[in-house]
Amino acid sequence: MADAQVAIMMGSKSDLPILEAAAETLKEFGISYDIKVLSAHRTPKECCAYAEAFRSKGGKIFICGAGVSAALSGVVAAHTTLPVIGVPIDASPLGGMDALLSTVQMPPGVPVGAVAIGKPGAKNAALLAVRILSLSDPSLEKKLDNFREEQRQKILNTDLN
Repeated sequence: MADAQVAIMMGSKSDLPILEAAAETLKEFGISYDIKVLSAHRTPKECCAYAEAFRSKGGKIFICGAGVSAALSGVVAAHTTLPVIGVPIDASPLGGMDALLSTVQMPPGVPVGAVAIGKPGAKNAALLAVRILSLSDPSLEKKLDNFREEQRQKILNTDLN
């Protein structure tokens, strides 16, 4: 955790296959991260302590993935002023809609940015973190510009014949 810019947190190890998409994306951009399993409900003291200490260790952004009640991102946001991005996880019969609604319905004063459900959301959470970090890092801004150009070229070079 000492040099991580982004904390990736999940409420359960079963969320790891989803949040690996965030880790892989951060790795592609050369952004250091710490990845933790800490539950808002089962390890509340440890969860809050980690959220409170992350800034003092040089951390800048949280990515929190959780399913069902999806309380993790809100609990983290209540214990830090750093940006928190919530990734709803499809972990219930409701297909992740419960987690999405829990993530986006934060009370005024405790903001959590929300992205799509599942792996697409995890990847976008990492890309949003890259955008935030690029505000003060010109080399990261350049990497982001290159990434966007690569995405553009993939579309332009699509051969449908």
